[in-house]
Amino acid sequence: MRKRISIKALQAFEAAARLGSFATAAQDIGLTPSAISHQVKILEEQLGIRLFHRVHRSVALTDEGRAYAAEIIAAFARIDTATRNVTTTGSGTTILTVRSMPSFAAQWLMPRLGRVKEIHPAIDIRLRASVSPIDLTTGAVDVDIRYNPGPPPAGCVLELFPDDVIVPMCSPALANGLNPIRKPSDISRHILIHSEINIVGWRDWANRHRGVELDMERGLRFDRSFMAINAAANGMGVCLDSLLLARQELLAGRLIIPFPTRGLRAQGHGFVTLKSTANLPKIRLFREWLFSELEAGRQWEEQFLSSLNKSD
Repeated sequence: MRKRISIKALQAFEAAARLGSFATAAQDIGLTPSAISHQVKILEEQLGIRLFHRVHRSVALTDEGRAYAAEIIAAFARIDTATRNVTTTGSGTTILTVRSMPSFAAQWLMPRLGRVKEIHPAIDIRLRASVSPIDLTTGAVDVDIRYNPGPPPAGCVLELFPDDVIVPMCSPALANGLNPIRKPSDISRHILIHSEINIVGWRDWANRHRGVELDMERGLRFDRSFMAINAAANGMGVCLDSLLLARQELLAGRLIIPFPTRGLRAQGHGFVTLKSTANLPKIRLFREWLFSELEAGRQWEEQFLSSLNKSD
């Protein structure tokens, strides 16, 4: 038979565990500290275990309490997410919070947010750019766009982006300057720009071009692709990066691919959501829009590279 636990006691425990203090928890949920203590004691009696060590005026979770708190805090976060998902703001809009790697956010997603708004005016997007993947069970984020994502976390679903096409790129002035770049070996006379966290780097490119000698120890190094792409567009050297991220600079003529190439292929980004929320309208509509844009971009990349090879 299922053990019935007091919801009020759970709420008090969740606040105390999350905030680390009965007094702070009391302020958070509008009770007195003694009421929080009383509710936690009720829960401990119902469970038959001690959840907190009580030392003078402070409290600390026991090992059992810490394990239980992790589950209860996540459960309350899911309840909060579910509540937000079925309600709308006063203007009739729905908020979608997206966490993305900084380079994808800056180079690809942010410039296209206006298109999402045109197609889905009821969805307001909150974009967070950070390096670290987020725990979706906290409810703070609806969608996590990861780079080199690996297997999805428990309770999550992962949809992979089309493969990245990685090519050498530089400014037109550099390609047509004193040491022009017309073929792969010409790169050896220029500064290499390294994107250090990229799956594919200059060493991989050199392995495909055995006759080209590159000094891998020299050059500019960045831990974000958007910085490497910007450095190349400003004539500082030759970067090796993704057409997905550099499309704006290529279309604007700030970057060029200096010689015909098919590029290197690598699986880059992935779209991660909770299984329990993946089919919510706001997430489903955003996912459909995003992958439609990615497919259009993939077709543009193939046509762009084909035009280079035909002009050889």
